[in-house]
Amino acid sequence: MEEKKILLACRDVSLGYEHKPLLEHLDLTVRAGDYVAVLGENGSGKSTLLKSLLGLTPPLSGEIDRGAQRAGQLGYLPQQTPAQRDFPATVEEVVLSGFLNRRGQRLRYTGKERSAALMHMGKLGILELRGKCYRELSGGQQQRVLLARALCAANELLILDEPVTGLDPAASQDLYKTLRYLHDREGMAILMVTHDVSAALREAKTILHIGQKRWFYGTVEEYLRDESGRRFSV
Repeated sequence: MEEKKILLACRDVSLGYEHKPLLEHLDLTVRAGDYVAVLGENGSGKSTLLKSLLGLTPPLSGEIDRGAQRAGQLGYLPQQTPAQRDFPATVEEVVLSGFLNRRGQRLRYTGKERSAALMHMGKLGILELRGKCYRELSGGQQQRVLLARALCAANELLILDEPVTGLDPAASQDLYKTLRYLHDREGMAILMVTHDVSAALREAKTILHIGQKRWFYGTVEEYLRDESGRRFSV
């Protein structure tokens, strides 16, 4: 069977700051259609990994292949700060901003881009909110807007940083359901950094667990047999 396209890969990568490694000799491959959850304690290196995968922080050693990002196929859903939640723009303006990196020197969005933005808003159930001010929305609605924005930036790989932080249980379940739809029905690859272990084990196919002295990368079943995840198998 033909192997699926590689969207993101770390090859013998060490990450850290000021030559002090937090994570060493990491090998990670994200292919088309994968669903990867990144777990680990605070300070283990998850944020550093995320910055490196996005090209914001260079690795101390090794190679990171960001094929999806180079091809303009990567969308990013960051954690929101209070200031970002109070952003004074309409929902449609926020969603359309996902095309900014592709727009180049053009002053206006194309008709195709506007149509795509409307399609993504409809897909996520926020089309009727298109003229609303973003800061007037609930936390769950804001996350759907940002997810629609990320879909405008990419159609192959989504990277999400703690996507349910600050959401109530119902909004969290709605977001996971949406991600499941994007993965199962539309073939979107997902890499999600999260503290929500139960959701990670339920939703993801593959786990990357970053510990203080070691890392694990494998299927959910392998993770539950490994010392990193054995405590979650009961």
